[in-house]
Parts: sequence; C-alpha cells; structure tokens
Amino acid sequence: MGKKLLVLLLTAMLVFSLAACSTTPAEGPADDDSEGTNGEEKAINTVAPGKFTVGFDQNFPPMGFVGDDGQFTGFDLDLAAEVADRLGLELVLQPIAWDAKDMELSTRNIDCVWNGFTINGREDKYTWTEPYMANNQVFVVKGDSEIKTLADLASKRVVVQMDSSAEAALADRPDLVETFGEYLTAADYESALMDLEAGAVDAVAMDEIVANYKIEKRGENLFVLDEKLAAEEYGVGFLLGNEELRDVVQATLEDMAADGTLARISDEWFGKDVTTIGK
Repeated sequence: MGKKLLVLLLTAMLVFSLAACSTTPAEGPADDDSEGTNGEEKAINTVAPGKFTVGFDQNFPPMGFVGDDGQFTGFDLDLAAEVADRLGLELVLQPIAWDAKDMELSTRNIDCVWNGFTINGREDKYTWTEPYMANNQVFVVKGDSEIKTLADLASKRVVVQMDSSAEAALADRPDLVETFGEYLTAADYESALMDLEAGAVDAVAMDEIVANYKIEKRGENLFVLDEKLAAEEYGVGFLLGNEELRDVVQATLEDMAADGTLARISDEWFGKDVTTIGK
C-alpha cells in the first residue's frame, strides 16, 4: 500500500507541474493603440494619400493668385501650406473655375476650397471650419468716377463674378439691382476689373479685401464706395459631411493662432493681424 500511495503522489505532482507550465500568464493592461497598429499615427483621409489638395481661384489676389514669378501665391495659400506642413502632407494647389467648385468637391478632385470662401449664405452647403477672417462685399469704381453712393449706381452698368458672394449678396437686394442700367456677370474679378478700367462697365461688386489689395499694393486707380453691400466671414469649405478632415484642419488653425503663426502670416500680407480665430 505504501508503494502504491507513493506512485499516486508522484503522478499527481507530475500532472500539477505540467499544468503549471502550460498555464497562460495573467493578462496585463492593454497596450495603448490609439495611434494605430504598431504605434503608427492614423493616416489622414484625403483625396490623394499623403497629399492635401486645395482648390482655389487663381485670380483672387491677395488670397490666391499667380505672382510676378509665375508661381501661385497668396495669403490663403500660405495658410494652407503651413497646415499641410504641420500635418505631414504634401500641398497640392489646384486652380479651379469658381462656378465649378461644387463639382470639384463632389468628384473628389480637391479636399477643400480655400480662397476667400464666404461662409454666409452657404452654411448648409459645405462643412466649414470656424471663420478665420472677416470681409465685406463692396462696389468698386474708377478713381475719377462720379459714383459715390449706392444711389448713384442707378442706370449704371454693374458687373459681378459668376457664383460669387457678391452675386449672392445682390440676390438679396433686388431693390438695388432693379436700379441698375445693366447687370452683367464675368468669369472672374480680373476680367471684371479690366472691363471697369476699359470703361465697359461703371462698377464692380466684389470682395473688399481684393479691391483694397489692388489699390494699395498695385496702385490701381480704383475707389471703394463707403457704403457696404454686405458683411461676411471667410472659412475653409469641405464637402458636406467631411467633418473628419475639417476637424484636423480646424485644430491645426487653432494651434497656428495660439503660437502666433496666423498673425505673422497676416502681417506679411496685410501689415496687421486680420485673422479672427481665438479673438
């Protein structure tokens, strides 16, 4: 009986030892995988991987235009370049026809429209960042024009860019439009201003920021009427529903405002800080 008991004890000890060796260790705290697999940052979802494609009107100084060196430049494009750099993306500048911007977004040819893009009246058509700049819609006439007030536009030839904020603002002022002698549209502001300088039209309805740039920086003989057509705000517009990319860009703009980068870029273009984020 003693030998049999000893054998049973030895057998039990062997089974226990094997079981202990095969037991799975207790699970510890899960690894933090918020940045994605193997600690890699989650990729930013853009229309072209690794790139940030910005649609803009290349005839809209100082926000986005062709510089004297033939290269794209402008205040908004500098902001977009800084955002892309901070996000580790390659900036792609994509000139677009302004009246084709919806098609450019819906076909995923661009990630956003960033070029003096007015939020007012378009709030529900795009997914927007918070406003980063204020602007007005105004009338521009030649420096020696007899037109000094909105009332003086009666019987005059007035031109506006197609699908622009000025056109939208005038749609809200049928009483004013009805006084015009002619109400015309142009493909872009450069064409409209060329018509003004040539005497083909008497006034251009347009963004004040563009008008002031042409007057102050280029010395053109133009005059902005004191009476404003409408006040507005600029934002970066994304395809409706694209909150993911909007949120990333918005957060980056807020960082740029906090560290003074927005103010610095603004000062380079306007001689002062005209931005509104964080103000």
